[in-house]
Amino acid sequence: MREVSFIKQNKEKWLSFEKAIFNNDFKDPDELATQYIHLINDLAYAQTYYPKSRVIDYLNQLAAKAFQKIYKTKREDTNRLVAFWKTEVPLICYQYRKFIYVAFIIFFAFTFIGAISAANDGEFVRSILGDSYVDQTLANIEAGDPVAIYKSGSNWGSFIGITINNLKVGVMSFVLGVFGGVGTIYILFKNCIMLGSFQYFFYEKNVFWESVRGIWIHGSMEIFAIVIEAAAGFILGASILFPGTHSRYTSFKLGAKTGIKILISTFPFTFFAGFLEGFITRYSNSMPNWLSVSIIIITLSFISFYYIIYPFKVHKKIIQSPI
Repeated sequence: MREVSFIKQNKEKWLSFEKAIFNNDFKDPDELATQYIHLINDLAYAQTYYPKSRVIDYLNQLAAKAFQKIYKTKREDTNRLVAFWKTEVPLICYQYRKFIYVAFIIFFAFTFIGAISAANDGEFVRSILGDSYVDQTLANIEAGDPVAIYKSGSNWGSFIGITINNLKVGVMSFVLGVFGGVGTIYILFKNCIMLGSFQYFFYEKNVFWESVRGIWIHGSMEIFAIVIEAAAGFILGASILFPGTHSRYTSFKLGAKTGIKILISTFPFTFFAGFLEGFITRYSNSMPNWLSVSIIIITLSFISFYYIIYPFKVHKKIIQSPI
């Protein structure tokens, strides 16, 4: 069967199923499960005969949404909170993975701009970070402890203050997505320019490695979480700009609900990053290289696995075991 005929033959069924999914318009869970099986069969057929077709993306997204409905209607022994992080969030991340990729592309681009700007303008770092911060860091470098600024304040005070600040950044990054994603881009721009110029500053002063083994102990999770929160903001913005088959209001509600779930999923990582910054980073200068590098690799690997790799595993499991 030609692709056009395949789409024409099933289009009404898919649209009807999509409408029922979003409006929760099913008589019983068995009806939902039965239609889900038909959808999975159509997806398998499309993957076999039209491997490069965009209809595969559409059916994948619809299947993920349908599974979430089924998952909620089934009686499960699993704790709801555990299920949220174990299944629901990974499915959302798979469905909206392109937004995560875009957020990372923008993150790296802005960070690169920050580094290049610092390299070409000697006063750029001061204009971004402020004279007092730069002067204090220069004094710390002279004293042989480039990241000594993280030792200021008490452990608990630093942990609480840093965590609250990072949570505010994440929430603002998401909420400002309501302006078509422009506000989210602004938050990313401001933080990435700061990061890029800051890291180049250490490179210029020949203490780049010392800064990396200190800053990225907490920065791996902290920065990664900010990028994921930016993706949530982009989802919110896209729901307003591109409502698709839904009304703009309905699309906005769905985008807000999805974005909030992603935002909430980052909170444990933000808390843990704050803990590391308040209690561990301050000792980076005295701990052996293998320990600081191990912490960086483990934290970065864990959060990368959860948001980038694990969603594919959950989605694959669902496709292979639809009910």
